[in-house]
Amino acid sequence: MLVPHLRDRPFTMKRFGHGIEAQFYFQKQAPKHVPSWIPTARFTTHPREGGSREVDFALVNSREAVLFMVQNNCIDMNAWYSRVDKPDRPDFVLFDLDPPEDDEGFALAVRAALLIRDALAEVRLESWAKTSGAGGMHVLAPIQRRSTFRDTHAFAEALSKRVAEANPGVVTTEWLKEKRRGVFVDYHQNGAGKTIASAYSVRPKPGAPVSTPLRWEEVGEGLDWRAFTMGEVLRRVERDGDLFAPVLAGGPALGPAARGLERAGG
Repeated sequence: MLVPHLRDRPFTMKRFGHGIEAQFYFQKQAPKHVPSWIPTARFTTHPREGGSREVDFALVNSREAVLFMVQNNCIDMNAWYSRVDKPDRPDFVLFDLDPPEDDEGFALAVRAALLIRDALAEVRLESWAKTSGAGGMHVLAPIQRRSTFRDTHAFAEALSKRVAEANPGVVTTEWLKEKRRGVFVDYHQNGAGKTIASAYSVRPKPGAPVSTPLRWEEVGEGLDWRAFTMGEVLRRVERDGDLFAPVLAGGPALGPAARGLERAGG
């Protein structure tokens, strides 16, 4: 179930060479020892320190490629939101929900996810939810591959701020951590080249929790992200199939939803 969510997407290696408690590092350039049967795709990147750089990204298009990444200390699998044939056209809008680090944090993330779902429904975008596997939630709204990352970023910003204004203390878009009250919706994750842990990624946390697709009826009181272990997720997939398959199938154009959001905002 993991490979379809990585296929043909430039892959960033997040490497934990000394275990989950030690420092990790990101590696975009495919290593020199990458096997010839793992394809690569070259794109121009723009490092934070300035300038540009040509990078050959690995494409994790097979089970064997996943195993290669695992053998190279990649625990969670991080790939672009777009594919190599249209690298500037994302497949979805992402809402990354980062709750406070306390006992009630995940329950608040569940509330925030439902608020995001309802706000998207108001502009006729269907959405799908998954646990992040690290204490938060991800909500994805699949779209046609027409809009740019600038478009998806602007839409996510506008919708997130609208939800935050209507639900103070539950949702926030405040960048400074010390000023946050509620679940931080990081709409900046919609930038070009950004990545998140893919659906079905194991996360580098005690117990090896998995970023797990959910039915919306499961997103409610009592949901526990830690319960989605590798064994449990394999049982879910055997029983239910891939609950995130609709995300790969695409969705409507973003333009009408963006215009509807503008009208709703006055």
